[in-house]
Amino acid sequence: MSFGSPYLTLPEFQYIRPKSLQEILELLDRHGEEARILAGGVALISFMKERLVAPTYVIDIKALKGFNRIEHTPGKGLSIGPTTTMTEIAAYEPVKQRYGALHDAASLVGDITLRNRATLVGNICEALPWNDGLASLTLFDAQLTLKSLQSERLLRVEEFIKGIMETDLRPDEVITSIRIPEPPENSRSIYVKTTSRSEFSIANIGALVSNPKTPKKRLVRLAYAAAAPTPIRVPEAEEVFRRPGKLSDLMDEAMPIIIEKVAPMTDMHASSEYRTHLIDILTRKVLKELMEGK
Repeated sequence: MSFGSPYLTLPEFQYIRPKSLQEILELLDRHGEEARILAGGVALISFMKERLVAPTYVIDIKALKGFNRIEHTPGKGLSIGPTTTMTEIAAYEPVKQRYGALHDAASLVGDITLRNRATLVGNICEALPWNDGLASLTLFDAQLTLKSLQSERLLRVEEFIKGIMETDLRPDEVITSIRIPEPPENSRSIYVKTTSRSEFSIANIGALVSNPKTPKKRLVRLAYAAAAPTPIRVPEAEEVFRRPGKLSDLMDEAMPIIIEKVAPMTDMHASSEYRTHLIDILTRKVLKELMEGK
């Protein structure tokens, strides 16, 4: 699989700019696999240049009213539209205050030019393991709303991503929103990543902790991406941190569970052994910061 385009041009296609969600759904129902949605266009244009996809119809949804939205409802959570950019997400006050890992992820995408264009929905649909949206959304139990003329589905991000560049998005569906529940009370979250001296990250970690000083009430969440083909939560390891004991001992107990569940892969960017090493180091670092403020 090549991620460097040998082409300077795009394959021929018909450009369509619908005026409503209903029109989008009718177009997708009619054209199916021959059509692709253009939101930010970062992934789609790159894939078309690389001839990984060659749609007959490109459906541009950027200008649709209500698609470019981000709203927080206290007690319910966030709703993010399909054309909301990473810059808009990172700048939104409730994201800064309550969804630290998502703020970190949106802020770390590429550079400012890319963040001004890239959308969170597009980042997910690209389904590349190192994309920044995956671990942070998995951490917060985010759900995607997938709509067609015939039905509407809700899928968690880890259900939606099936493999590298593989999703459960059907040819007649469009993602109309990302729903992110309110995080636990008194919680803090962090997202970190390690890159291979390029745009390709080799270990992404999202971590959330609430009530760190009270084991019976303590809640820990851990989500990983880039280390395996799909994003992964590790609830079995999260349960370890509900017990009393030194943080170092709890981490020693949890790390083998994490490594077994994540099953770090070997690819052109890093070996399984190196990813395992990074996951161990980064998990300990973010949990120490969240648990002890260090």
